[in-house]
Amino acid sequence: MKRRQVKIGMVTSNKMQKTVVVMVDRQIIHPLYKRVVRRSRKFLVHDESGQCQVGDWVRIQETRPLSARKRWRVASVIARANPVASKQEGGQ
Repeated sequence: MKRRQVKIGMVTSNKMQKTVVVMVDRQIIHPLYKRVVRRSRKFLVHDESGQCQVGDWVRIQETRPLSARKRWRVASVIARANPVASKQEGGQ
């Protein structure tokens, strides 16, 4: 059986129940201009425990279809978001 894909990305939204949105960036060489170009894609990811916060870096793993658009789950949290920085941005 084929191995399940693993990707690393940053949580951009956690407003849903048991679901987070993770943005995964990758770099490719442009076929014509031969420059490095950044491409990004958002994945809906299952977060059973609700542990992920916006700004966290997570490792996601491919899984069976859990809903219409959700085919990934959080394997682990690599780095937590800095809570001090987010409080300073919002208020005084």
